[in-house]
Amino acid sequence: MPTIDQIRAARALIGWSQGDLAEHSGLSQTGIARIENGTNHPNSTTIEKITAAFDAADVEFIGNNGVKKRSGEIQKFRGKTGLIQFMDDVYSTACTVGGKFSFYNIVPENWLETLGKDWWLKHVERMSEYNSQTNIRILVPEGNVDFISSGYANYKWFPKGFELSGKRSLYVYGGKLAFVTFNEKSEHIEVLLLKNKDFADGVQALFDIAWDHVAKYPAK
Repeated sequence: MPTIDQIRAARALIGWSQGDLAEHSGLSQTGIARIENGTNHPNSTTIEKITAAFDAADVEFIGNNGVKKRSGEIQKFRGKTGLIQFMDDVYSTACTVGGKFSFYNIVPENWLETLGKDWWLKHVERMSEYNSQTNIRILVPEGNVDFISSGYANYKWFPKGFELSGKRSLYVYGGKLAFVTFNEKSEHIEVLLLKNKDFADGVQALFDIAWDHVAKYPAK
């Protein structure tokens, strides 16, 4: 849990105002000001939103008083707020880059339980606007017929024995590789995003083989 001094230092590190932090975390500027001046003690949900906002900006908290800008190609998203930020990145990549998107071991209830049906329907609507410039393919466990992204994606089943844990999924898109891990509590959800085209292309090649030679179209 970041301290008040760390929150201030993190803002200074990346040049954010209190308003910027409020915008990125989904909180009010007044609320941020009250946290920083010590008149408001944030609950775990508020801290999750603040931490997720800084995570998305590649800022890490070190111990009880340090902050640093994350270097390299790895980015982490945490909690429900982090999952939404990750899905926003998938959407923005579809808008700006397009191309081949491949998702593996997608278990619909993980997303619906965390994000809610209304949020998901809006996501499907915005993604559907770019289905002409993206080729989105989703592999789901054999027998699953809840195709919640059918408005913009093609589905296939992969045979039993090839699945990951039902709480883990894999995304490959726009030269990025992401591992999504769900847990019983939404604050423990984690997305590890690797921005490395070579790695992403390698996994994409394996996905292509699985899609073409192992997976099958769902039974009608």
